[in-house]
Amino acid sequence: MLALAVISCLASGYVIVALGWPRSLSASSDLLLRLSLSVGFGLGTFSVIFFLSRVLGVGHLIAIDASILTLLVTTFFLRGGQDHARDTSTYSVEGVQLPRWLHRVVTASFVIALCAALYSAVLRAIAHPHGEGWDAFAIWNLHARFLFRGGEHWRDGFSALIPWSHPDYPLLLPSAVAHFWSILRHEDTAVPAGIGLTFTLSTVALLFSSLDKLRGRISALLGSLALLSTPFFIEQGSSQYADVPLAFFFLASMALVHLYDRCSDMSARRPRGLLVLAGLAAGFAAWTKNEGMLFLFASLAAQVLIFAGRWNPRPAPNEASVRTARDNAEDRPILAGFLIAAAPFLLLIAWFKHSIAFSSELFSNQTMLRDKILDPARYSAILKWFGKDFFRFGDWWLIPGTLLLLAFYFAIARKRSPRPKPAIHASVWTLALTLAGYFAIYVITPYDLYWHLRFSLNRLFLQLWPCAIFLFFLALPLRAHKNVSN
Repeated sequence: MLALAVISCLASGYVIVALGWPRSLSASSDLLLRLSLSVGFGLGTFSVIFFLSRVLGVGHLIAIDASILTLLVTTFFLRGGQDHARDTSTYSVEGVQLPRWLHRVVTASFVIALCAALYSAVLRAIAHPHGEGWDAFAIWNLHARFLFRGGEHWRDGFSALIPWSHPDYPLLLPSAVAHFWSILRHEDTAVPAGIGLTFTLSTVALLFSSLDKLRGRISALLGSLALLSTPFFIEQGSSQYADVPLAFFFLASMALVHLYDRCSDMSARRPRGLLVLAGLAAGFAAWTKNEGMLFLFASLAAQVLIFAGRWNPRPAPNEASVRTARDNAEDRPILAGFLIAAAPFLLLIAWFKHSIAFSSELFSNQTMLRDKILDPARYSAILKWFGKDFFRFGDWWLIPGTLLLLAFYFAIARKRSPRPKPAIHASVWTLALTLAGYFAIYVITPYDLYWHLRFSLNRLFLQLWPCAIFLFFLALPLRAHKNVSN
């Protein structure tokens, strides 16, 4: 039964990804990219299915899973099965060029780091079967147990009687765990541990495959090596927290937007299905954790800023301005496709927080809230913590990875950098606005400021770390070489 559930989960995610995948990327070389996306999309779909079945009081989960998978497969074949299309176009890829011997060293280092990270993560999961840390068993697994055990009274797990469990937190992770428990008909600690490890490995695979597609194999190896070599990433990936799953969906949304940008350059017809998938990834992020909602709105705001900066209502009658006007007209559906895909999650979360979850204490005391906003000492303290954690984030033993990346930039990059593409601008704005939102939450936090910063800021940085690595190698100005899009 467990094997059947896993296959159904992965197949559902794969078909969803295939429905939005363009012909220009439908190739065997993209298999790892599609599979890594399918894992997250499948678990997110399983989460929504279970939560809605609880809300509607419907049982027979296996029948529901099979029906939804059948519907997805039928829709895919009715659309022509574009997953089997082939494309032989070529395009230029900017990537790191290294001597052959150094290429082998980087590849061997990646393989060693992957094996060491997997070994460490498995050992940590075995040593801490209920999760490592308070949030694992007191928030995420507790919510999963209420969803699984509660029956008709599952809503009691989100009441005001247990405010320390953060009843307003979204339910992607608990619902996915409870879904598998319901199929197994008992609570198995291997399920949340397995889901945590799956998200960890899928994040690495997604980073590797997306960079490989956009910047070449060396950039993919170096970027994945930077992530695998982050001890805190492996630690959190096996701790059964929601931060690594959230990082996965952040990276998925951002990578899909950049794939859309690349495919738009390769083909006259823009692959808007990728924007729908990007919106779905952002929606799943919002359904994973409250910070995901912030990322979703930051993504939308960044797209608005970039679009407004490029839009010219009355272009001059020359070729460049006519091309700009045409691009603006084609870019208008970007926000629409992204928002349409994310809208159901916004409605689901709004209903959950209004009708089921106990309201957050974040905005409960308006008078104290105003005093905190007007206190300059809080801003100074938060800025200092942000600065310190930028260098000590990641739990590296000797040299912080942030400094290593900066050193690598100055050692490899050319003196003159070409102007970044609008997609990179939008991604940088997204991360900046998300960080600004994190900063604002610390300003108004109802908890002790130093306690809150000490035990959460490093995890907030971790949520954005895979995206930061992705953008670093994407924006790195390097010599172009020819690559084949298989």
